[in-house]
Amino acid sequence: MSEVNTEGAAPPPPGAEFIDSLERVNASEWDAVAGSDYPFLQHRFLYGMETTACTTADTGWQPCHLLLRRGAKLVGLLPLYLKAHSYGEYVFDWSWADAWQRSGLEYYPKLVSAVPFTPATGPRLCVADGEDAANLWPAARAAIEQFASARGLSSWHLLFPDEDTSNRLLAAGLPQRMTTQFHWFNANYRSFDDFLAEFASRKRKNLRRERERVAQQGLSLQLLRGAEISPADWQQFHRFYQTTYARRSGHGGYLTRDFFLQTAPSLGEQAIMVVARHSGQAVAAALYFRSSTTLYGRYWGCSADFDCLHFEACYYQGIEYCIAEGLQRFDPGAQGEHKIQRGFQPVHTYSNHWIADPRLAEAVADFTRRERPHIEAYREDAASLLPFRRER
Repeated sequence: MSEVNTEGAAPPPPGAEFIDSLERVNASEWDAVAGSDYPFLQHRFLYGMETTACTTADTGWQPCHLLLRRGAKLVGLLPLYLKAHSYGEYVFDWSWADAWQRSGLEYYPKLVSAVPFTPATGPRLCVADGEDAANLWPAARAAIEQFASARGLSSWHLLFPDEDTSNRLLAAGLPQRMTTQFHWFNANYRSFDDFLAEFASRKRKNLRRERERVAQQGLSLQLLRGAEISPADWQQFHRFYQTTYARRSGHGGYLTRDFFLQTAPSLGEQAIMVVARHSGQAVAAALYFRSSTTLYGRYWGCSADFDCLHFEACYYQGIEYCIAEGLQRFDPGAQGEHKIQRGFQPVHTYSNHWIADPRLAEAVADFTRRERPHIEAYREDAASLLPFRRER
């Protein structure tokens, strides 16, 4: 009998396991696959959201993470949640839920692969060293579709993957939806003034006037890193966050006090807080997280309103930090056309969607196709409003 040549053969497909808590997987095993650079997929961050009552069945974010194993070895993982609503996602699908209801179907629960309350592009299907995500996606998708079908779930939504991943899934038949955010990019600036030198004169004067206005009101700002942020700072930040959310939305926000006292500090030097003080008292703060290349502006809160303070704490301090640290990009969060005049450029972000019902699947695919030209035109229009000199 001749020998079978297995050299170069693809490895066997992994087995799939769904877990309802990150307590069920060792932190070091998870982090060996998820990595430690992107802060929002670390075990301590996602498990911390569970243990501080941010992501639970009661909040409508039931963990349902997918693990892919070959034997006992974890070779891939995908954050996954069973969702009872669409809050905290930042890819708005309320009209889809209405269409389901008009069709006599239930849209919820659904499955969502995302970082809760965090519209930041980043890795989603994480793979172990020596593995290829392209080889693991078919197994992940098959497992999710089987899981969803067995439980009568309407859909699965992958939010804020990188562009290459999204395009790969689009080619595999998962409709792609595009949205627009505004990010800052570091062109090897030596200082904030070096960045401002690229502005048209009037725009540059307007921005400097905003920064001067902060100082004129007697405000001082301090940037704290990691261990420099005290428990009292974290507690004060939660009060700012809760007060600001209540003022804007009528509720205290998605994140609990324990999240800010326990989970956020666990990220160590990846956590950065800008505290604004007036007459020696803290009156506002902005919270960032970072990777080796990117600063992520995440949360803001204040106890009193001051002219231009939000721009200073949430944008200009972040830009200065990126320049000082040599970070390549600053992602300050979703939405906000006011960012354009402050040098944040429009970029596309992505999501992909699997729909169980064939009729509604085609309707969603058609919607995303028709929506796309409008999103592309919006990005072009927004780019035309950037403050930079034309000869830049």
